[in-house]
Amino acid sequence: MKERIIITISRQFGSGGRNIGKRLAKALDIPFYDSELIDEGAKESGINPDMVRDMEETPTNSLLYSIATNAFFGTGHFSPSVELPLTDRLFLAQSEVIRKFAAQGSCVIVGRCANYVLREDPDLVNVFIHRDFEERVNQVSKLYDLPRKRAEEVTKKTDKKRSNYYAYYSDKNWGQAENYDLCLDSGKLGEDSSVALIVDFIEKRNLRRRIRG
Repeated sequence: MKERIIITISRQFGSGGRNIGKRLAKALDIPFYDSELIDEGAKESGINPDMVRDMEETPTNSLLYSIATNAFFGTGHFSPSVELPLTDRLFLAQSEVIRKFAAQGSCVIVGRCANYVLREDPDLVNVFIHRDFEERVNQVSKLYDLPRKRAEEVTKKTDKKRSNYYAYYSDKNWGQAENYDLCLDSGKLGEDSSVALIVDFIEKRNLRRRIRG
């Protein structure tokens, strides 16, 4: 695919969204970013990577205050004179990393409010992957070798954590269709068909843009 395209993948826990994103990047022969954002974000913010993994997608109550005091600007830069909590520093640092990766060219980025961070990018395609709750619980139970009850708790907790994180930093509802270009049920489609459908969507979108242009 010659035209620049930035694809963000948001996903329910256990939906296979990360695998779909990785396979999509391979199909399009473009970079895939997920854990790389953690390591780069840690480097940018000066936070230990292990701490970053513990804090990731955990909002605080301080960012709005930082905005009000001009510590945070529309470009994602913040004043070094204002000491922000680690979670906010991490969000800002990862936002910078997301913009840096997107500026380098076509790529697939998973999670971390990337669709909101890059919302002004004209080449952006935002995808949300969902799946039936029971199917996701079964998947989580198998992948992490958890008893079913524990798998249910982890699935609900992770979804809630992602939803709260997204709502806090974007002021939008995670998983709400209007916030994405494409929403797919990976349980009904399967990973192969999900990847194929996204590729087809991008090709049709690019064709429409060329016609309009």
